[in-house]
Amino acid sequence: MKYPLLLLIKLYQWTISPLLGPVCRYYPSCSHYGYTAIHRHGAIKGTALTAWRILRCNPWSRGGVDHVPARKHPVWHQRIRARLGSPRTESAGGATRTHTTAQGA
Repeated sequence: MKYPLLLLIKLYQWTISPLLGPVCRYYPSCSHYGYTAIHRHGAIKGTALTAWRILRCNPWSRGGVDHVPARKHPVWHQRIRARLGSPRTESAGGATRTHTTAQGA
């Protein structure tokens, strides 16, 4: 479901958005925000974030910079990662690689 929504947003950006010009009060534009939100959070939460953003983009809004929030992992996911240990290591073909996760970025 995620990819058809992303395709619809890209279609809007390529066809309708150039005709309207820069009318969004926020940076990034609402369509770019929607694309990033759906790509980062998935179809359901990304659509909810996009709808909330579009509702806030009105003539009475001051606008400004409004980036998509970072994806947060649920508590159970954090507990599992803590039990497994961080950073995790994985051996591939005799070589050991260390994977680290960037948190807060």
